[in-house]
Amino acid sequence: MKNIIKYIVVVFIAGITFNSCETTTLNITEDPNALTPSQANPDFYLNGAQERFARVVETLGEAGAQVTRIENMNTRNYQNAYAPSFFDLTWERAYQEVIKNIRDMNILAEENNLNYHIGMGKFMEAYTITILVDYFGDIPYSEASSAPEILNPKLDSGEEVYLNALTLLDEAIANFNTTSTALPENDFFYNGEASNWIKACNTLKLRLYLNMGNLTEFTSILDSGNYIQDTTEDLEFRWGSNSVQPDTRHPYYGTNYTNTGAEDYQSIWLMNLMNSSEDPRSRYYFYRQNERTPGSIGVAPNEVTLACSVTSAPAHYTAGGYAYCSLPDGYWGRNHGNDEGIPPDGLLRTAPGAYPAAGKFDDDSFSEIALGAGGGGAGITPMLLASSVDFWRAETLLDSDPATAKTYMIAGIQKSISKVQSFGALDAAADFSLAPTTADINSFILTVGTLFDDAEGTDKWNVVAEQFFVSLKGNGHDSFNFYRRTGYPNNIEPNLEPDPGAFIRSFFYPATASSNNQFVVQKTGVAEQVFWDTNPAFPSFPAAN
Repeated sequence: MKNIIKYIVVVFIAGITFNSCETTTLNITEDPNALTPSQANPDFYLNGAQERFARVVETLGEAGAQVTRIENMNTRNYQNAYAPSFFDLTWERAYQEVIKNIRDMNILAEENNLNYHIGMGKFMEAYTITILVDYFGDIPYSEASSAPEILNPKLDSGEEVYLNALTLLDEAIANFNTTSTALPENDFFYNGEASNWIKACNTLKLRLYLNMGNLTEFTSILDSGNYIQDTTEDLEFRWGSNSVQPDTRHPYYGTNYTNTGAEDYQSIWLMNLMNSSEDPRSRYYFYRQNERTPGSIGVAPNEVTLACSVTSAPAHYTAGGYAYCSLPDGYWGRNHGNDEGIPPDGLLRTAPGAYPAAGKFDDDSFSEIALGAGGGGAGITPMLLASSVDFWRAETLLDSDPATAKTYMIAGIQKSISKVQSFGALDAAADFSLAPTTADINSFILTVGTLFDDAEGTDKWNVVAEQFFVSLKGNGHDSFNFYRRTGYPNNIEPNLEPDPGAFIRSFFYPATASSNNQFVVQKTGVAEQVFWDTNPAFPSFPAAN
């Protein structure tokens, strides 16, 4: 814990120090109060880049989770769900505080043969630019760090950026395989284990090749065996538990574990799926502050605390048999697209649990959450997981070899459950007598396997997709990609609005980008597809909206 607090303090100092000299602010002269690259410490640059990188991944991953129902999206129209200004800070962080700091660090690192530093920087840059492509499409890259010489960097095609990222990953691997004069003072991901960074590089390549449809290269990496295969190798950023000066907690925890209760609503689709199937991860994902939900069976509705409990489900929900508003057993959340006002239910609604944000383990105590409760926010932002690789493998084999695809799906579920269960220990005050047993876990896995075997036609895709989405709690980037890549699950809960418009295939460019760069022309809508998304346009794809 001391190390976590130490690094966040350093990160905040680094962020303050570097902010005024970053190129995307378009300052032409150097700030006399700031460190220049020649004066700075490469470890400070790397500390700042790591923390800001985690925040970029966290914010984009939350948006991906919201549109794919892992988290709640509270807008009934996709076109208006995320205003251009929504991603302004994330865009600035990506360019100013990740890529620019990495480039400045490299000046010092190259002079001193700090190859490990350089390798980490190249990986983070590759990850950052590819998720920017996945969310926005074509982006400034080749000229993005050339201010003041170039104040309006041109857009590079998403495909070009992907190819640049693959080159960066090859270069990162070479750096990790080369002797370094010194290791970073803080490697917040792998603590100086170069072999794990190499596996992360290859695993990111797997994601990129899968998106690009290049199964030859995808298979070649699998054949090498040099990628993330065990949860101990997962790429994740671990947060601290300090609440002030600085706040080191998981962002999701800080937003929801307050003395006035939770701010975010949990997804009814995910809670219903997991509760109805007795998923052993439920008590780790969700913490119920209330034993009963208004409007559920045997419970009177309450218009004040849960307005939808006094209304009927929309016709398309009734026709499709989708759970609406009031779930049993105290699971209190919102349906996809619910844009009602916020009632006084912060200390009633279901809150984030022990995984991944280090909240409370749900032990049926139904007590109100509070500042510092549970694991205090010392959770993780997952970025590349061994379980995800198993689901990627299942995806590539599902049509040609469903039996083997099922084996990988089960392996992914097992790894996910094991990882999630380990977070229970963060809540030292919890009663774990209700924690799932080995028998509970085996029964759940057997049930999922039977569902897969009994599924006909494309329904097998739905089983795999649902389980993949469940495993991605904490970062919906891969669910957003999977949904656009495959169109599954096509039985997912629809938007409350019968006609919400085209599903988001890419987000609006941030307002700061389109306002300040003549080459970033704002999109007219969110249906514009990124280069690797070659599926039919809306309304024929995706099937569920």
